[in-house]
Amino acid sequence: MQTRLSVNLNKVALIRNSRGGNNPDLIRVAKDCEAFGAEGITIHPRPDQRHARYSDISTLKAVVTTELNVEGYPTPELLEMVLEHRPHQFTMVPDPPGVLTSSEGWAIKEQASFLKEIIDACREKGIRTSLFIEPTPARAEEAAKVGADRIEMYTGHYASQFIENKSKAIQPYIETAKATLDAGLSINAGHDLNLDNLAYFKAGISELAEVSIGHALICDALYFGLKNTIQIYLNLLR
Repeated sequence: MQTRLSVNLNKVALIRNSRGGNNPDLIRVAKDCEAFGAEGITIHPRPDQRHARYSDISTLKAVVTTELNVEGYPTPELLEMVLEHRPHQFTMVPDPPGVLTSSEGWAIKEQASFLKEIIDACREKGIRTSLFIEPTPARAEEAAKVGADRIEMYTGHYASQFIENKSKAIQPYIETAKATLDAGLSINAGHDLNLDNLAYFKAGISELAEVSIGHALICDALYFGLKNTIQIYLNLLR
């Protein structure tokens, strides 16, 4: 199965915001990423809008020709923007205001009614939904029960354990991937995937539909250039 590479542009937006202008131009970078081979664009607006902003959703939706994936905690403001502008995918992440980065998955059973209401609203607008989860088979089953289309496995644990014991690090993800497919959902993954650990992850989970990579990819682009870096990541996924 071919795995799509969605480039997360949060770090590009962070650089833009640091000077108060529009350099780098997020729209130009998104279009260039697609021209260089990226199969999707991801942004993750947070309530403080320190990198991607809510206003970026509408401008990116107007120009992205592959797929636009909007990630984030479904605050009323973000959900309103998602339902209005209809990105191809809404990935719900349990990172409330004030956190530095996404570091855990949903407790779906405890939040079932909350999540199901949002998923139903997205489905009415034709928006694919994905829930950010820990690599636990039970979470995949719970995601199916609330009506999600996909899960995105949080790969931070895998990345942190990869050097020490890669086969042990990936095992929970293999088990969760099987449970996800058995539940009738598709599999996404993201967080701390990079040039060192991506190919092994893909080899272990061949049914992987999409990876979203931002921080590592933008860091690599400082050395290799954006076009070359995207091609390197695509080659690892192939």
